[in-house]
Amino acid sequence: MGGAVSAGEDNDELIDNLKEAHYIRSDLVEKAFRAIDRADYYLEEYRDSAYKDLAWRHGNLHLSAPCIYSEVMEALDLQPGLSFLNLGSGTGYLSTMVGLILGPFGVNHGVELHADVVEYAYQKLDYFIKNSDSFDKFEVCEPVFVVGNCLEIPPECRQYDRVYCGAGVQKEYENYMKNLLKVGGILVLPLEEKLTKITRTGQSSWETKKIIAVTFAPLVQPKQNVNGRPRSVPLPIFEVRTLQDLARIAIRHTLRQPITIGEGRTKRRVSFPGARAMHRYGPRFERRRFCRRFYRQCVNSVVLHDSMIPTAMDDCQYPGGVEEEEDEVEEEEERGCCRVREDLPEEDEDGTGNEEEKSKGGCARAEPPVNILRERILRLPLPEPLKMYLLYYREK
Repeated sequence: MGGAVSAGEDNDELIDNLKEAHYIRSDLVEKAFRAIDRADYYLEEYRDSAYKDLAWRHGNLHLSAPCIYSEVMEALDLQPGLSFLNLGSGTGYLSTMVGLILGPFGVNHGVELHADVVEYAYQKLDYFIKNSDSFDKFEVCEPVFVVGNCLEIPPECRQYDRVYCGAGVQKEYENYMKNLLKVGGILVLPLEEKLTKITRTGQSSWETKKIIAVTFAPLVQPKQNVNGRPRSVPLPIFEVRTLQDLARIAIRHTLRQPITIGEGRTKRRVSFPGARAMHRYGPRFERRRFCRRFYRQCVNSVVLHDSMIPTAMDDCQYPGGVEEEEDEVEEEEERGCCRVREDLPEEDEDGTGNEEEKSKGGCARAEPPVNILRERILRLPLPEPLKMYLLYYREK
């Protein structure tokens, strides 16, 4: 199973190959795949094969091929706040990626047959939370796993918005799987050698779509009942977030908001309603932009007499104008050197230029990204234990 795309050298190259082959088609799915390094879910001695588009199995541990997971993620049509049930949750790799999209107010449950695999999944989840910088870029719905056979879930259990089964489903269990869905929910499962998407359109109506041909190991049949009493696998409880958790989510969300908007742009502070529109589109912005460029050219070339600086500078200021102008400068600094500036040092006659000046004034080599959320939390005037709580007691 797998082998649909070429092998990558690292996780990003693997995702690039999946995108090029149109297995990953949406931005949300791409971000989730890039946030979690697939190799982290392999045993150390097998990490070299993590970026191949192949399934991996070692004992009870199992990972499907990346092309299969990408098709599953796309077919589930995930959205924040939904409930998700993973039948055969395995190492937790898929459940954790799903949790990045569901957000803190979703539900993320998994059922796994083997206790040692559940323990392994929790170890990998803990490693991701404490060591990966990607964790701070998302508001995560952490998965909860239980041990048991997914065919022994009681019929009165709560239904879910999204359900995935990671083992081949025999035809006689198709209706059993369908009943785990809410109306409007989506079930993705391997059925009759095809990865199948089933949408529940009503109490007794369904839409079925075949996606791709797959080969999965079949579901393990339930064992015989003991003393005539049926076995039952209780699913995790739908717990309400504690007040502490809600406070942590709100604080981290507030600190994260000014950091990334769109493609890493910094949110501008505005001092009054309408200031953003005036700043971006109004004539005052044009005057301020001209004044700012003129002033920089003057400072970087020669020292001018005060009378040579245009009086239009006085017209550039309006309520909120100084603050926004300062924000723009801060924004450019935070983005780093992303374009050639007008005040770069001139080259020497031989065209080589002064290497020292180039290193100072030119576009410097990109530095590794800084976890700004972590830095902001550490600068808060709070007791250290509270800072550690906001950081999820992360080791990195």
